Amino acid sequence: MTILFRRLLTTLLLIFAIAAPASADEAELRSIIAKFATTKNFQATEQVIRELVATGDASVERSLLALSEGNLYFRKADSAVFIGSEAGQVVKLLDPLSGEAAGEEAKAAVTKVRVNNGLRRTIRDVLGTLTLGSDDPAVRLAAAETMFGNPDPVAIPALNAAIEKEAVASVRAKLQQARAAAVLQSELPEADKLAAIELIEARGDRAALSLLTAYEARAEGSLKEAAASAVGDINSKLAVWSAFQNVWYGLSLGSVLLLAAIGLAITFGVMGVINMAHGEMVMLGAYTTFVVQNIIRTSFPGLFDWSLAIALPLAFLVAGGVGLAIERGIIRFLYGRPLETLLATWGVSLILQQTVRTIFGPTNKEVGNPSWMSGAFQLGELSITWNRLWIMAFALAVFFLLLFVMKRTPWGLQMRAVTANRRMAASMGIRTPWVDALTFALGSGIAGIAGVALSQIDNVSPNLGQGYIIDSFMVVVFGGVGNLWGTFVGAFSLGVLNKFLEPYVGAVLGKILVLVLIILFIQKRPRGLFALKGRAVEA
Repeated sequence: MTILFRRLLTTLLLIFAIAAPASADEAELRSIIAKFATTKNFQATEQVIRELVATGDASVERSLLALSEGNLYFRKADSAVFIGSEAGQVVKLLDPLSGEAAGEEAKAAVTKVRVNNGLRRTIRDVLGTLTLGSDDPAVRLAAAETMFGNPDPVAIPALNAAIEKEAVASVRAKLQQARAAAVLQSELPEADKLAAIELIEARGDRAALSLLTAYEARAEGSLKEAAASAVGDINSKLAVWSAFQNVWYGLSLGSVLLLAAIGLAITFGVMGVINMAHGEMVMLGAYTTFVVQNIIRTSFPGLFDWSLAIALPLAFLVAGGVGLAIERGIIRFLYGRPLETLLATWGVSLILQQTVRTIFGPTNKEVGNPSWMSGAFQLGELSITWNRLWIMAFALAVFFLLLFVMKRTPWGLQMRAVTANRRMAASMGIRTPWVDALTFALGSGIAGIAGVALSQIDNVSPNLGQGYIIDSFMVVVFGGVGNLWGTFVGAFSLGVLNKFLEPYVGAVLGKILVLVLIILFIQKRPRGLFALKGRAVEA
């Protein structure tokens, strides 16, 4: 069979696949699939492949994929064809259409249908077009995307037929783009190729850039100029999208810093305590999440999607309880001695790390994402992961809830009074020692729920908190000690600045530059962006 005849036959079969009904008779499909058991050579196998495609039934995709992967077998006893997977000396069998289990056979009782690279290419070429006739718009959309990434001039007539039939505008646009990609690989006139370049340029994503860049390298004359112009325009658009992507990454990092630092802002601002064990409160929250998920996995697997909601209050209580014990047992004896407080809390952090290592071991622990936090979606050329988006929403919720507690509750009023003037607050009857204790417990509890969120994007290990303690102090000092709005602005500002510096100087040097900039800023504004007001604060 000549190459020209084979291409013509492929084209006719692809057109027929588009025009065929959505599904063929099951008995007919099974009779065609059964022919794989009797083929004598690769040419005969290819004819069976094309006969299956000509039915236009999407259910044959399973069999063709299995054949491409070398997993199609026939039983010697009755020549029945199955999808198989070898397991030792037996082959587990699946129905080639439904995929349901069909028992198992000894390896000696079945024979694998032979396949070569030529057949694999044929299957790859026809599978995309096969699904163009699907009743599901999502399947047709996926087929169009596949064909855009693997353009083939042979598919142009089939794409024309699919475009003419398509009623969904978004799918039709993708089909037109797939056709344009195929046109660039064809022998069609220059005018058609110029129109195709314009259409692909309008798409404007990285796939379009890659395709046009490759075409520009081999094009000549006006086509080369048009492709070069399109590549330049797409690069300009992608540079803008890249800046937006960096902003998103920065906001995402900022939300993580906000969660890690907001508890520290309270304890540092109200009590003046440099708590080096704050990162370990974050770690305790993450390990609480790990324990909750382990219990749910073993005893209540249906509740896994609720695991974070269950872990949040428990992490708050665990970290808050440990924080209260630290304040009552150690820190209350060290007020007014910041160096001793720093050393004492650093020692506590080492003790907590070693305790966790003893109980859970030194290796990273697996904490899973619930289904509603898994995956990502595209917004233009922005790639946004659901877990980061939910963490940002959670950080904002925690911030505004804490702001409400500080501004609208009696306890918040007492905390602000102690911050502004401790002696005057005590003379007015406020029990400043218990305000200190509960404030420290609150800050530690918030760090614990920050650990729940961070367990979704970072490794849960005894060293988890160490990665955030320095950044948290930088956020608090930069924003203004004890000021929640300062912490908010500082976290997101430093997050965005970090992500814009990283592509140019690297992650480590970027952090060093941020630290230098903060030091220079503090020289000009020692109290940070938003300084607290009050006699005691100003003294």
